[in-house]
Amino acid sequence: MTARIVVVGSLNVDRTYRVDRLPAAGHTIHATSRSTAAGGKGANQAVAAALLGADVALVGAVGTDAGGDDLVASVAAAGVDVTGIVRVDAPTGEAVVLVDADAENLIVVSGGANLRLDAAAVTSAMREARFVVTGFEVPDDAVVAAAARAGELGARFVLNPSPMRRLPGGLLGSGAVLVVNEHELAMLVGDRRPVGEGAQEASERFDGCDVLVTLGPRGALLYDASTRRRAEIVAAPVDAVDTTGCGDAFMGALVAGLAAHLDPVEAATRAVEAGAFVATRPGAQSSYPTSEDLLRWRRAAR
Repeated sequence: MTARIVVVGSLNVDRTYRVDRLPAAGHTIHATSRSTAAGGKGANQAVAAALLGADVALVGAVGTDAGGDDLVASVAAAGVDVTGIVRVDAPTGEAVVLVDADAENLIVVSGGANLRLDAAAVTSAMREARFVVTGFEVPDDAVVAAAARAGELGARFVLNPSPMRRLPGGLLGSGAVLVVNEHELAMLVGDRRPVGEGAQEASERFDGCDVLVTLGPRGALLYDASTRRRAEIVAAPVDAVDTTGCGDAFMGALVAGLAAHLDPVEAATRAVEAGAFVATRPGAQSSYPTSEDLLRWRRAAR
């Protein structure tokens, strides 16, 4: 496959249950509604970027079941190149998502076929790219292969290490972008410092990469390693309905912006807008905006 942006990541069937409150340990609660939709961090990020006009391909793995068929069709319908998605002898990944009355969520993922994505599948699928994006819903071998292939192709590597685990050595470096939320940043560098200082420490610890910290309704903070400067991007206040998939919308919009030659602050600003837009609508991929959607939303907010 050839694409300006290649996302190496997961595809999941999302089963979402609306609840009045998230359950505590040992509690049984009743759902007020339920729905099934396409998800997975890799698929979400690829769809978010494609809907904003980017040239995107997705490398991932699904099973040979109906869920796999539906996911591939859904991602392709958004304009994503799906020729790098392999079929494996394992159930397609699933996620159970609980969303409460305050739009907060709790997610449990069963990796399934995503855990069968290997380095060979990643390397063979990627023939050209300017940006390579990956996360931690696929095995380390696939993540390392994506980073290595990015280096071979001269592409910029963008890592969203979620769900957080220990980063493989040598994964990041100058020119790479590490995107984490506040909790993930604290897991990397400790939580006894302001976010800006933590972002700088993360950059220094991971060989001079740029660091972008998402701050939920407060926006984001960018640390540019080349200039050693921090930029705060403030989010407009919104009435949140469902925060599921906001981080993935942010990622897709960020990389779409960078691929369109926006400077990092401009790209991060549009990413914050995309995340805020998605928070006002239910679901993940079904709530993702086009460029025209964002423009209309921005005008209405003025």
